[in-house]
Amino acid sequence: MKRTLLTLAALLTSALGFAQQLYELNAGWKCAPIGNVAAKGTELSNPSYSLADWQAATVPGTVLTTMLNNKQIPDPFYGMNNQHIPDIYQTGRDYYTYWFVKDFKEEAQASEQVWLQFRGINYSCDVFLNGKKLTDKPHTGMFLRKTFNITPYLKKGSPNRLAVIVYPPDPVGNPNGGQGGDGTIAKNVSHQYVAGWDWIQPIRDRNTGIWDKVLIEKTGAVHLKNPHVVTLVPDIRMPDGPQKPATIKVSTELENPTTSRIEGTVQYTLEGNKVSKKVSIPAKSSLTVDLPAFTLQNPKLWWPYGYGKQHLYPVTIQFLAGTKVSDEEKIQVGVREIQTEWNATTRSKQVSVNGQKIFIKGGNWIISDALLRFSPERYDAEIRFHRDMHLNLIRIWGGAITERPEFYEACDRYGLLVMQDFWGSGDCNGRWVDPAKLDDQWTRRKYPDDHSLFLESAADQIKMIRNHASLAIWCGGNEITLPSDIMLPLRDSLLPALDGTRWFIDYSNSDDMSFNSLGGNGDGPYGIQPITQFWSYKTWPFNSEVGSVGVGDIQSLERFIPKENLVAPQYSKGKSQVDSVWQYHKYIGYDQYIDPYGKAKDTRDFGRKAQLVNYDQYRALMEGFSSHMWEWYTGTIIWKTQNPWTSLRGQMYDYYLDPNACLYGVHNGSEPLHVMYNPADSMVMLANNTFQTHRDLMLVVKLYDMKGKETLITQVFSEIGPSTARPYLSVAKALAKAAKEDGVFLSLRLLNLNKETVSDNLYWLPNEKGTYSGLQQLNTADVQATAKQVDKGKIEVTLRNDARNPVAFFNRLSLVQSQTKQRILPTFYSDNYISVLPGEQKTVTLEYTPGSENKPLVSLEGWNVTERYISIQ
Repeated sequence: MKRTLLTLAALLTSALGFAQQLYELNAGWKCAPIGNVAAKGTELSNPSYSLADWQAATVPGTVLTTMLNNKQIPDPFYGMNNQHIPDIYQTGRDYYTYWFVKDFKEEAQASEQVWLQFRGINYSCDVFLNGKKLTDKPHTGMFLRKTFNITPYLKKGSPNRLAVIVYPPDPVGNPNGGQGGDGTIAKNVSHQYVAGWDWIQPIRDRNTGIWDKVLIEKTGAVHLKNPHVVTLVPDIRMPDGPQKPATIKVSTELENPTTSRIEGTVQYTLEGNKVSKKVSIPAKSSLTVDLPAFTLQNPKLWWPYGYGKQHLYPVTIQFLAGTKVSDEEKIQVGVREIQTEWNATTRSKQVSVNGQKIFIKGGNWIISDALLRFSPERYDAEIRFHRDMHLNLIRIWGGAITERPEFYEACDRYGLLVMQDFWGSGDCNGRWVDPAKLDDQWTRRKYPDDHSLFLESAADQIKMIRNHASLAIWCGGNEITLPSDIMLPLRDSLLPALDGTRWFIDYSNSDDMSFNSLGGNGDGPYGIQPITQFWSYKTWPFNSEVGSVGVGDIQSLERFIPKENLVAPQYSKGKSQVDSVWQYHKYIGYDQYIDPYGKAKDTRDFGRKAQLVNYDQYRALMEGFSSHMWEWYTGTIIWKTQNPWTSLRGQMYDYYLDPNACLYGVHNGSEPLHVMYNPADSMVMLANNTFQTHRDLMLVVKLYDMKGKETLITQVFSEIGPSTARPYLSVAKALAKAAKEDGVFLSLRLLNLNKETVSDNLYWLPNEKGTYSGLQQLNTADVQATAKQVDKGKIEVTLRNDARNPVAFFNRLSLVQSQTKQRILPTFYSDNYISVLPGEQKTVTLEYTPGSENKPLVSLEGWNVTERYISIQ
């Protein structure tokens, strides 16, 4: 049977002309610092050169990841370890200049071409293969792919050797505590945070290395590359029901490296439909081919999360020489169209998808991992967290990178629109006077040094990610425009030619995005704010950065703070006392906001009370902006939702993918159909972030005192139109009376005609002095807890609270290993930090990827619920 299959495969290969291959060179690399290598590249790229004393290298990776994996440095994410790693500014660039060498087997058959592809090297390199130097000058730029046709240089019947010398950025920047250190890291076309920022310490090698994939691709005589798919969806659409046609436009580049003209056909298939065009490619040349436009009948559309499904069509684009496939690309296409228009009421842009305006609820993203250790699995987990928060956009901040295609693939799947900044920031690029910077503003305004390299890199990165349905907005830079001889060609030439379908903002808080009539920067603030301020203070109409705190609980803190440094911050007389490790990890103060719950007894208690602040802050942030949608605002983007390092500020989950209460505050406040309480005027409101009118909603408003006694305020049928927010009734008098002494719980619910809860929101409100005296004295609620396995990797946990109990308040569920009791990460919870009213029950779904551990347990810990472990049935 095996021989029959092999014979059939050989026949198919013969019919197609070749067996296309694309694989990654990601194992078996060796490396050595330049100071240890006397040989030239032409010599050491000869397979006979001995690598016996070379060490294993991590590729993709950086010098620092290789050193870490070889146990030459301590984990820079733990404690103060990063301080014990030599910084490149002190050591000089040679210390982190490394040779990377890889032996591999490959040879070209007749009519085959073999291509070596680098998807990202930081910062410059020379490349050698089998004694031949492939680069006539160093390949330079962190954001510039490089492909070599290595067909003539491959050995037959013996291994090949690839040798790459990688040089760090130049200059590397002085990490003097400023944003981007002294700013000179921005003279390179690279990322800026590696010299340090207010949420990260400096990366000691500045991420030097072959940081992204190295690929070998085998094709026929013609190489098909950089395909471009544009989808046009006219008119205003709804997610469901029959659809009017959409138009599909496809183009691609073809490269003929041979000495002969090649005739052939470019074609693609979509839903069983084939579109083709005959072409002729001159010898040793490349051309771009536009295929005929195709009308797709009754398309299945792609929508942002919360508005519809994220349908993706598989598309195969091929070049055929006669009947033989020379090369092909497979991509996933979401049929959708991004539009923008000016909202005269808010004085800001609003984003539409398929003709429907989308109120933007977004999060700012830095990078998945500060040492550039990327994986599809981690991307998937992080984007899923954003989806679970009911967000619909991620902004990739300009001091970091162009994200990798795998990031966009996850956003395509989960329905997250993406705003992609190019590589600049107001801090390094001269917007402000800054004594930490080496150069003055006039000089920094011209960064980077090589404007042509920036534009070449931008063109390349546009081609790399432009086919993703999730990509919605290009942004020139963070808080400042790029230099005009970069920004104008980018806006007026490159983007129209290479994309042309998306909104381009010249910088992140530009008046073109959000007219600044208030003065100031046009973004922020970034710390704890009074809850009422999110509702009553009118800020910038499309705020690209606004946020708060994000410290995790004790389990999170213990992962990276040594035991002796687990000392809770203290706040007294207007000042905070903070441990040095907390300060090193960029703690931002909770200050007086812990004390209303009772002064923290220790770090565990601090972390527990911090979660109450976290939840309250981010729920209020999302509710406050939603309450004024299309009146004051067209969107807001949280600063920030994650950290690529073990930082103690601005995160919905920690570096280890453990969510804190921030995530569930956003999850609650951002739900598509939401009932909420405005603390500024005590109005109960509804927000509808869907395209449908919702009718026959039973609005139920109740109060619960600290003993669990229920008081019904109202129970009334209501309705709300699409994409709107409106007030319904005031509860001011009832709250003033009920909360006066000990505070009170305010329960808001929406029920449908089947009496099913469609929105559930519980507020804990302080007494008239602003303290939570009732919570501090809340009696224990002895809840019943059960857990059952409902599918592989899926568990349902139910909490039942007896009618005689008080509210079972703020319960954290965690999936843990049965022996160590450590949390299994990542785990995804349908909700968390939940409260259960007297006489009721709640069920939470947990999803995870089962591993080799024994049957896990579920941990339960609440404000007034005894901590325990629950066996899974």
